[in-house]
Amino acid sequence: MAKDKPARRPRAETPKGFRDYFGAEVTERKAMLDRIAGVYHAYGFDPLETSAVETVEALGKFLPDVDRPNEGVFAWQEEDQDWLALRYDLTAPLARVAAQYRNDLPSPYRRYAMGPVWRNEKPGPGRFRQFYQCDADTVGAPSVAADAEICAMLADALEVVGIPRGDYVVRVNNRKVLNGVMEVAGVLDPADPDRFHEERGIVLRAIDKIDRLGEDGVRALLGAGRKDESGDFTKGAGLSDAQAEVVMSFMAAKRATGAETVARLRELVGGSAIGQEGVAELETIAALLDAQGYGPDRIEIDPSVVRGLGYYTGPVFEAELTFEILDEKGRPRRFGSVAGGGRYDDLVKRFTGQAVPATGVSIGVDRLLAALRAKGRIGGAVEGPVVVTVMDRDRMAEYMAMVGELRQAGIRAEMYLGNPKNFGNQLKYADKRASPVAVIQGGDEAAKGTVILKDLVLGAKIAENATLEEWKDRPAQVEVPRADLVAEVRKMLGQ
Repeated sequence: MAKDKPARRPRAETPKGFRDYFGAEVTERKAMLDRIAGVYHAYGFDPLETSAVETVEALGKFLPDVDRPNEGVFAWQEEDQDWLALRYDLTAPLARVAAQYRNDLPSPYRRYAMGPVWRNEKPGPGRFRQFYQCDADTVGAPSVAADAEICAMLADALEVVGIPRGDYVVRVNNRKVLNGVMEVAGVLDPADPDRFHEERGIVLRAIDKIDRLGEDGVRALLGAGRKDESGDFTKGAGLSDAQAEVVMSFMAAKRATGAETVARLRELVGGSAIGQEGVAELETIAALLDAQGYGPDRIEIDPSVVRGLGYYTGPVFEAELTFEILDEKGRPRRFGSVAGGGRYDDLVKRFTGQAVPATGVSIGVDRLLAALRAKGRIGGAVEGPVVVTVMDRDRMAEYMAMVGELRQAGIRAEMYLGNPKNFGNQLKYADKRASPVAVIQGGDEAAKGTVILKDLVLGAKIAENATLEEWKDRPAQVEVPRADLVAEVRKMLGQ
C-alpha cells in the first residue's frame, strides 16, 4: 500500500503586490501621522474610522460594468447575493457615512481619517496593492473658503512633519476653469454635458502628463494620438490644431503672480459662464489665503493642476515637493507630488439624490515618508529597549523587578527571554535589538548590591576608533549601586 504523501508545507512569502512593515517603518509612520493628526485637530476636524469593507454599491463609482466587479477592487459575493469589497480609498466611505448619518452629524461635517486602502491593480516596483492614506474633508460647505482652509491645513501639515518652506508648494486650480476652456475649445457643450465625454477624458489625461511627456507629447494626444518609444499607440482626442492651441494656452497660463495668472485665465475662458465662475473662485481662494499669510511661496495658482479623478467639480489642489533627489540611474529629478484633492459636490448625491458640497485632501503616506527619508528627517538609527540580561535562573523575579522599575520610570526595557546559558548570545541579542544599554547582575554583584551597566552604543564606538585616553575617560561599562539603577540608566541614555 502506497504511503500517503506528506502535506505540502505552505510557502512563507508575502502575496504579490503586498509587503510587510517592521519596527522602524511602523514607528516612523505612526509618528508622522500623529503630527498630521495634531494639525487636523487644531483646525477643528474630528477623527473617523470606517470599516475596511464596503458594499460594492457604495464603492460603485470606481467599478467597471462587468458581472464580477473585481477590476480595481478586491470584491466577493455574500450568500445573500450582496457584493462586498475592500475600500478603494477613504473618500467613498465618507460619502456613505455622510448620507447614512446625515440627521446626526453637524453640518458642515469636518473629519479626518487615516488607514490602509486596497486596490486590485497590477503591482510593480514601488507600487503595492495595499497602502496608507491620510485624508481630511469638509462635507456640507459650499463656500470656497472651505477649499482655502484645506490648502492652508495641507501646508501646515507638511511643515509640521519636517518639510520646510521652499521645499514644497501647494498648487491650486479649478475644474470649472478647465471646463470653460474646453467649452471655448469646442469639446464641452453646456446644453449636452455628455457630448464629447470621451474626448474630454483624453484631454484631461493628456494635461496630467505634461511633466512626463512635454508639450509635443501632449499636443500629439490632443490630436490624432501618440506612439511611444516601444511602438505602442495611444489614441488622441482628435482636436484640430486651433482647438489644441486653446488647451495648450491654458496650460501655459501661469504668470509671475497669482493676479496675473487669474487675469490670463479670464481671457482664455472668454464668454463661458462656468469658466468665469471658476476664475472668480480662484480669486477668492487667493485672497483668503493671502489674508492668513499663505503667500505664493507656499500656495500658488497653477493651471497645470488637473487631478485625474472625474468626480472633482471645482477647486483642485496638489502638494508638490520641489527639492531634487537622485533616481535609480543617479540622475537628479524633483521629488514630485505627495498629496492632492479638491471639491467633489456630487459624490454624496449618489446616496441622497440631493447635491451635498464637499471638499478634501488625501496625503500619500508612503510618498511623504520617502520624502522625509530623502531629507534625512527620519531613517536614522532607531534605539531599541534596555535589555536586562539573565545570569541566574533562580533570580528571575529580581530581573523582572529591574525591568518593572525601568518601565515605570518611562524607560523602554525588556528582560532576555531566550536560553540564558550562553551570555554572549544575550549581548548579541541586545545588539540585534539596537539596545543602548545592557543590565548585568551575576551572583557577585547581587551579593554586593550592585549592577553592571554596559553602554552598548558607546562600546561600539570605542571599539571602532577611540584612542586609549578616550577609552579610559569614557568606559563603556560601569558598576553602580542597585538602588541607583534607574538614575544611572537615565544618565547613560542622556535623559
